[in-house]
Amino acid sequence: MKKGCTVAKSLVEQLPDIIKKGKAEAQRILEQIEGDGRISLQTREMVVPSKATSALIEGGQGFGDLPENPNRLIYGDNLLAMAALLAGDDDHPSMRGKIDLIYIDPPFDSKADYRTKIELPGVELEQKANTLEQFAYSDSWANGTSSYLEMIVPRLVLMRELLKESGSLYVHLDPAVGHYVKIVLDELFGRQNFQRELIWRIGWVSGYKSAAKNWIRNHDNIYFYVKNKEQFFFNKKYIPYPDGYVRRDGNPPTGQGYPIEDTWNASDIDRMDSIQIMSFSREKVGYATQKNQALVKRIIESSCPPDGLVADFFLGSGTTAAAAESENRRWVGSDLGKPAIMISRKRLIDQDAKPFLYQAIGDYQIEQAKSTLGKKFKVGDLSRTVLEIFGALPLPPDENPNGNLGRMADTGELVIVDSPSRLTTISSLKRAQQLRDTKMGGFDKVTVLGWNFSVDIAQALEGLKDDRLNVRVIPPDLLDRLKKKGKDGLREKITFSTLQYLQAHIGETAVIGDNDSFQVVLDNYVLVDPHAINLGDDDRDKLLEVMNREPLALIEYWAVDPDYDGVVFRSLWQDYRSNTESDNDPLRCVTLATINAPQVTGKRTVCVRAIDVFGFESEVVLTIPAKG
Repeated sequence: MKKGCTVAKSLVEQLPDIIKKGKAEAQRILEQIEGDGRISLQTREMVVPSKATSALIEGGQGFGDLPENPNRLIYGDNLLAMAALLAGDDDHPSMRGKIDLIYIDPPFDSKADYRTKIELPGVELEQKANTLEQFAYSDSWANGTSSYLEMIVPRLVLMRELLKESGSLYVHLDPAVGHYVKIVLDELFGRQNFQRELIWRIGWVSGYKSAAKNWIRNHDNIYFYVKNKEQFFFNKKYIPYPDGYVRRDGNPPTGQGYPIEDTWNASDIDRMDSIQIMSFSREKVGYATQKNQALVKRIIESSCPPDGLVADFFLGSGTTAAAAESENRRWVGSDLGKPAIMISRKRLIDQDAKPFLYQAIGDYQIEQAKSTLGKKFKVGDLSRTVLEIFGALPLPPDENPNGNLGRMADTGELVIVDSPSRLTTISSLKRAQQLRDTKMGGFDKVTVLGWNFSVDIAQALEGLKDDRLNVRVIPPDLLDRLKKKGKDGLREKITFSTLQYLQAHIGETAVIGDNDSFQVVLDNYVLVDPHAINLGDDDRDKLLEVMNREPLALIEYWAVDPDYDGVVFRSLWQDYRSNTESDNDPLRCVTLATINAPQVTGKRTVCVRAIDVFGFESEVVLTIPAKG
């Protein structure tokens, strides 16, 4: 070895530092939620399952209040989601020490490249996960397994904080990374609280390409830990002894029967539908790493008491939430992938689940910026960086105290970078018009660059009828790209897309008994700039063809709130492409809903919300005038 050369540390040598840093990160979050900087959750939708099965919908379970302690589906980084659950808010108390069972099926550090298949009429597209959704899909890490462990350690610390003293944790992994994670779990939960390593047979024995010169791999590992071995809940399952059974010594049997797992072998599992956990073709929802619901049900029955609370912070296809719902347990689930959230929501609606909340991380970009750019992060510095990437020159400091105003050198157009800590709304647009007309003697045009938008922003922009006002979307993965590559060279690679928007109108109206009956009709849908979507060139051309030919085919899910209060969107009617009961068409939503809703005094405000196949949301608010 040459003098001065250093040998990279092995993973075993790195592990103590990884655990130490992960604990410190978790401790920083725990200290933060005790102060003024706690992370919040924003309720985006109150979902009352009532899917379209005919042209006329009576409102389903709707028009009632949400149950106490509602189930919650959360979009966002699970580290931030757990921090928000630990902090609590005015409407929901802290969940610290409140969860009975956590089951997680995190990515396996497999280096696989999971892509989302999107099927449209006459077209199939393949969308690669963006950086923001890496935890959900790409399943690869910059520094291999060490990066994977750096990700998982602080999350496991927060999970322990959320568990009851009688609570349990099940971590589902494969043999490639499982044993490293077990060392981490021993450190964080204590070796004395390790209960079992469960082996889950993943399917029928098959060779797989990797087994051509190797043993067949056909199982995953599930590590079962408890928070306190003296207090944990466990409900042992038994099969009753057969009639006439006696022990070998001739005495009658004692106990409740055979432990159910003692009776299992391959033929038993194939034969017994009640405990079969091998084949789940009828459950498949188009998610690459979907797990069997029977497996998760068994864990819930064993380690969560009746009416207890189950959590899954790598929710994926929603199996844990669906299993908890069917077993009458409460649940909370989160995922960073928009496709995962869409699939889970549709699955729960299909299941006719109890009403639940769909929430998202509040001030997401602020929290991400703190994590990405460190303690020195300032909103003004980030705004100046965004201006530079967009190609704008900052205005002089005396005209630009917040650092968020710039101008385009070639057109002279004013550019405003909105704050990542607030929504861009119609008020933001009106302020932009004012600055355009007054700042430095006035500008011909103004462009607003926004991070987070009110869902009615496209309708607000259209209502202003101002062709000298433009709005562009700052890419959601910009911070990750800045962290990995820096701002140099990003200008040519970043697309600030146009807004997506929905057009709809109220059709026929009538009074039927004590109800108002009215139609909601979808007219058009305009997608964001296709260059903002992670597609290959050929797929982008295919998408443009569908956009021009049949834009409403791009809608994956839409819902109606027949009495919108302007605060919380109450989804009381839904349709989605896989709901073939309504139109026998798995690739299209219906475009007309007939709603029967209790009469209101005065005008009725109807909100229509749509989500496209890429996960972009849009909303339109419609008004039905007062009768008479």
